[in-house]
Amino acid sequence: MHISEGVLSPVILTGGAALTAIGVGIGLKSIDYEEIPYMGILTAGFFVASIIHLPIGPASVHLILNGMLGLILGWKAFPAILVGLALQALLFQFGGITTLGINTLNMALPAVICYYLFGWGIKKSSGRVIFIITAFAAGCCAVLFAGILVGFSLYLNGEAFLPAAKLLVAAHLPVMLIEGILTATCALFLRKIRPELLEGL
Repeated sequence: MHISEGVLSPVILTGGAALTAIGVGIGLKSIDYEEIPYMGILTAGFFVASIIHLPIGPASVHLILNGMLGLILGWKAFPAILVGLALQALLFQFGGITTLGINTLNMALPAVICYYLFGWGIKKSSGRVIFIITAFAAGCCAVLFAGILVGFSLYLNGEAFLPAAKLLVAAHLPVMLIEGILTATCALFLRKIRPELLEGL
């Protein structure tokens, strides 16, 4: 779901970078030293999940796992995703340095939104059915919101990008289901071995 360099106007790139800087600032402000290893593992998972991608016009389709990051990290998903995207841009030329801000915003903001929408359902006090449903919904909705944001970013660049924006959102519908299943599975696994991670770092 990376937007390539040379596609968006400088105004959109600057706005995305500014909003990402705010999100990263909020995330960094709440990080404790003990949380860094967990964040590193989640960033690595995000990095690996996004390596295999299928180009679709000016963007690409791939696993993101931003719903999982959002449920565990909340606002800390911003710096975690920023680091993952920066490494992908430098090592594999996915996206790019100039689009790092807007790409981070498009993937991290849905993670934070899903944290507030569904985080309540993965607490220890939640029943198993509620837990699975909310974790699945977080995985699905994080990808849906990210696809909509990427499509909106392209649309802001001009109406000529509207067909590509629609194609991008449609292409991510199967990814939504896969991400929902993966997020629910990972959350159930963590509930058994490290339930404290699901209570918020």
